[in-house]
Amino acid sequence: MKKNTVHIPMPIRYLINAAAIAAIYLIISALSSAGVITNYYTKILILICINIILAVSLNLVTGYLGQLPLGHAGFMAVGAYASGIFMRAVSGSMPTGLAVFLSLILAAIVAGIFGFIIGIPALRLKGDYLAIITLGFGEIIRVVLLNIDSVLGFNFTYGAASLKNIPKTTTFTLAFICVVVVCFLIHTMMKSRYGRAILSIRENEIASESCGIRTTYFKTMAFVVSAAFAGVAGSLYAGYLGILNPANFGFMKSIEILVMVVLGGMGSMIGSVVSAAVLSALPEVLRAFADYRMVAYSLLLILVMIFKPSGLMGTYDFSFTNLIGRLIGRISGKRTARKESAE
Repeated sequence: MKKNTVHIPMPIRYLINAAAIAAIYLIISALSSAGVITNYYTKILILICINIILAVSLNLVTGYLGQLPLGHAGFMAVGAYASGIFMRAVSGSMPTGLAVFLSLILAAIVAGIFGFIIGIPALRLKGDYLAIITLGFGEIIRVVLLNIDSVLGFNFTYGAASLKNIPKTTTFTLAFICVVVVCFLIHTMMKSRYGRAILSIRENEIASESCGIRTTYFKTMAFVVSAAFAGVAGSLYAGYLGILNPANFGFMKSIEILVMVVLGGMGSMIGSVVSAAVLSALPEVLRAFADYRMVAYSLLLILVMIFKPSGLMGTYDFSFTNLIGRLIGRISGKRTARKESAE
């Protein structure tokens, strides 16, 4: 028997979700103003927001599209360096807010272009072959960033010496807004006909193509959108650290992002959010046990893969408004039952 659920109109759903998001932000801001959340914990929250964007953007390709790219850190690096070079060039010559906004847009565009260039040949392959070629492209991007100055004949990325003096413009407010916007755009995209086409490719690519779905187009589109959002995360990362080194965007960074997606559940946005938050905070929580924290981290991953191979959330996506609808339905159902029993 289907549970009683009150249908909430879509405009009301958006208002409820917006109110819940605003409440979360106001609570964190109030705790920060009161000194409960110190500057140290604020930096951890910013890092969590950056990793959430990376996880949900990779989940678009890995979870929803069903592909396995291993070069996500490369797109993050492209976005970070594009944003960092731009911010260094315009620092002091335009309002900070406008410069930050333009740097985010630039990072998304540049990373999206690289995603398109890489996605066209890469997405013709499947499975392990796709993983290998995207891993190769990710490493190529890192090596180019490391050595391009010697080819150009002037300092551009500064290679191993690091790109320094990037304005530290990434605040918790900016990172939080970017997380909300990215999650909203991906959620909206997956609820549209484009999202349904992407999911159909994951389930059966041959059947999708036989039904008239342009599989190459939708696979490339998902790959480009995923890369663009990784570029946004890279822009935030550049403004968070103030210094960039190609070594920060190596193979292990891509694996770290992939682990967040797999641990949370491929195809579950809330799973990626929770997993990214836990795996970002865990190294800081275990810092006192520095000699053993990597052991604990590895054991956690092994246990999850043994007892919950589909990830913590599987393909489940939490809906706050659906929860409210079920609660209202249960309350109204109980009241109706009491009235009937009283009569």
